[in-house]
Amino acid sequence: MTSLIVNMAGPDRPGLVEALSSAISSASGNWEGSRMAKLSGQFAGVVHVVVPDDQADLLRANLQAMASDGLLISISDDSGQAASEVTGESVMLDVVGLDRTGIVSEISHVLTELGVNVEELLTECLSAPMSGERLFEASAIIVLPDGITEEQVQNRVEEIDQDLQVTISDLED
Repeated sequence: MTSLIVNMAGPDRPGLVEALSSAISSASGNWEGSRMAKLSGQFAGVVHVVVPDDQADLLRANLQAMASDGLLISISDDSGQAASEVTGESVMLDVVGLDRTGIVSEISHVLTELGVNVEELLTECLSAPMSGERLFEASAIIVLPDGITEEQVQNRVEEIDQDLQVTISDLED
């Protein structure tokens, strides 16, 4: 079996997921997992696909044919082995504060300094209910390396800006 990671992005429209899933199933591929979202009129996603070895070239051709519909498609071989396995406690990090340029960069820099691995990140900017100011919200699943506590991460992220509200919770909460 061949394991592939498919990245796609393009203008959002009805039928994109169906077209992608049809391209995969017509090559006897199995859709193992995915993350997809619409952002600012664009639809983007990443899909893990497993396909019989003798069908891998057909799948690649099917997916590349979708580029004629205005989609950007990239396909990477996935050996199933992570480059470096990160171990530690997985927790949920939630951050809310006034939006400003560079906030994601600053948060990710602090996490990198602490050796924290980001496994999933969702961000959004929206209007505050009462004031209408732009708020930044982020939710991330992070892995704390040995020796780093939730409190250390929370304190370091809060040091970025006094207006940030930071909570860290177990994934089971």
